[in-house]
Amino acid sequence: MLVKKIISTGLRYRGIPYVFNAPPFQASTFDCSSFIQYIFQKNGIKLPRNSRRQFMAGKRVGLENIREGDLLFFTTESRKHKRGIKKIGHVALYIGRNKMLHTTRDAGLVHIAPLDDYWRSVFIGAKRII
Repeated sequence: MLVKKIISTGLRYRGIPYVFNAPPFQASTFDCSSFIQYIFQKNGIKLPRNSRRQFMAGKRVGLENIREGDLLFFTTESRKHKRGIKKIGHVALYIGRNKMLHTTRDAGLVHIAPLDDYWRSVFIGAKRII
């Protein structure tokens, strides 16, 4: 199943350092959207480079209906006052069991994190690509 392959691909990169605006299509450093773009590309799915453009892909799903492989989009402190998709500043891959795989400046690397109250409070939307 393609979703499982994408998650498995992503899990192989746990621990890779976070660098804002990391170059695309390489695996030595990632930011949130280059990581998502890379693991989907490795499985034959092309996605745009930044999280706002990635949000334009796929089918919108409600948070209560997310499933493994869906992309989760969030606002950030620097973007929370913007309008529309300009509010989006972060993307993560939902891997099931209320967990997501992503990379953040705070953590400094690709890691698994709970979809907890904080992330729910800054949630913008979810997209199903597959």
